[in-house]
Order: sequence, then C-alpha cells, then structure tokens
Amino acid sequence: MKGRGRAGSGARAHARGSVSLEFALVTPFLLMVLFGIVDVSMVLCDKAVITNAAGEAARQGVVLRVPSYTQTQIQNVALAYTNHGLVTSGTATPPTVTVTPTGGCAAAGSSNPLQVNISYTYNGVVLGSAFSVITGPITVKAVAVKNCE
Repeated sequence: MKGRGRAGSGARAHARGSVSLEFALVTPFLLMVLFGIVDVSMVLCDKAVITNAAGEAARQGVVLRVPSYTQTQIQNVALAYTNHGLVTSGTATPPTVTVTPTGGCAAAGSSNPLQVNISYTYNGVVLGSAFSVITGPITVKAVAVKNCE
C-alpha cells in the first residue's frame, strides 16, 4: 500500500473551494442589503430635515411682527433650512414649499392657522436610483400647522 500524502487533504481543498463559492454567491446580496440600509437611513434623515424645516418656517411665519412675514419670506426660511440639512447625491432638486393662506398671517388673521407644506423627491444615492426606475421616485412630505398670533 502506497501512501498518497496526508489523509484528508483532498477533502480540505474541496471544502476551501466550496467556501469560496459560497462567499462569491452571498456577497452581492449582503452588499445590496447594506446599501439598502444606507439608502433607507438617508430617506429617514431627509424626512426629519424637512419636518424640522416646515416647523421652523411655520414658527417664523406666526411670530407677531409688524409687518408680518410674507409668503416668500416664509418659503425662504424653509428652503434655507433644507439647503443646509438635506442628504443628497449632488443632483438634488430643491423641495417644493407651499404656504397656506398665500398671504401668510397677514391674510389669515389672528384666529386662523398658518400651514406650511414641504414636498421633496428623493433620488437615491446607492440603490435608490436603480430601484426608482422600477418603483418610481420616493416623495417625502411634511406639514406644519401653527396658529397666528
């Protein structure tokens, strides 16, 4: 009987090859999950930013001031807040800001509320741009309502 090397060396080489194959098959799915987590967290971060921007703009609009803040001034507060806080891929479109009533608190009177709506289309950074072809763009919205002083 001749010895053919160490016992079990062929089994170990086969096991190493199967581990490499499993790694090659599983890695793309793990990376997709990781990048999906990053994209979802960026959407949630942007949602928090536009919610805070709507609140700040509404707060600015209801402050008792003579003359009252105009619709454009209230919109500029929201846009300035989002310009510094939104997480984008570099090609972001600015959010849409609407103020109701259109004249701000000067038109609403002291007993009516001022409403600020912000709508933002998230374009995705990693997987979001690839999946938006299938699912459509992700629109994030926020509304803040405050009573005029």
